[in-house]
Amino acid sequence: MAQMKATRVAYGEALAELGKEDGRVVVLDADLAHATMTSTFAKAFPDRFFNMGIAEANLVGAAAGMSTMGCIPFCSTFAIFGACRAYEMIRNAVAYPHFNVKFGFTHGGISIGEDGGSHQSFEDIALMRMIPGMTVIVPCDANETRKAVYAAARMDGPVFLRMSRLPSPVLEPEMPFEVGKANVLKEGSRLALFACGFLVATALECREVLLREGIGIAVVNVHTIKPIDRDCILAQARKCGKVATLEDHSVIGGLGDAVTDALRNQGSFHIEKIGIEDRFGQSGKSDELLAEYGLSTPKVLSRLRQLLAD
Repeated sequence: MAQMKATRVAYGEALAELGKEDGRVVVLDADLAHATMTSTFAKAFPDRFFNMGIAEANLVGAAAGMSTMGCIPFCSTFAIFGACRAYEMIRNAVAYPHFNVKFGFTHGGISIGEDGGSHQSFEDIALMRMIPGMTVIVPCDANETRKAVYAAARMDGPVFLRMSRLPSPVLEPEMPFEVGKANVLKEGSRLALFACGFLVATALECREVLLREGIGIAVVNVHTIKPIDRDCILAQARKCGKVATLEDHSVIGGLGDAVTDALRNQGSFHIEKIGIEDRFGQSGKSDELLAEYGLSTPKVLSRLRQLLAD
């Protein structure tokens, strides 16, 4: 059985590891360090950790200032409070002057469960994707999260990392990671399934079921939503003809729209976007919510079979 670890846990571990290697790294949190797991960094480097309280605009503003002094700030909170509440500060105080601030936002999507609709962010990828110069990364597992943290620290300019609350499989074999380069995990000819985050594991589960039925589909891990790997997407779409996207995010503005944009005017493709439809979340257990919103393995399989039959 695969090891299970939440990407938010891996995020905290990676920050602490990176902090040992680079004294410029500082971490700021909005009173959620034990949930975002930046508490791991705080314990190791208390003099480089700043709890800004429930004041997300101040969080971003302080990080912007620190970046001008040569620091590499990582701002952390829940996706709903960071990407949504502090959006204007991210846009104007960081991205507009192209400051070197990294945003590690956790608890994105429906999978956070019982926190309910007020805390379930379906819009964060879309919002960050719209900001000029913003890099948007959604790692699929713990190993990829660590690599994404290190890659973000090496880059100049704003980066958005989106992590999940739930433990998810650590995929084997470990994948290479390069910002802007998707990973083709499985080849196929009937359909190209592009996924991000912990739903990459769901995509692989669906492929195994379909393979036992004699249907081979390609599975592509699109960890970088912006800049997106247009060449990989186009190559897989041309090979398969039918395309599906899978994300724990709204079908408006996220991975699905990014893939659709990449394929615009490039040929005729049948595209199905699997994600959160135009609705808010609600409180419930994570597995129940994933099923309710069409993101459980059986529900995704049903959508894929329908697409394959069309």
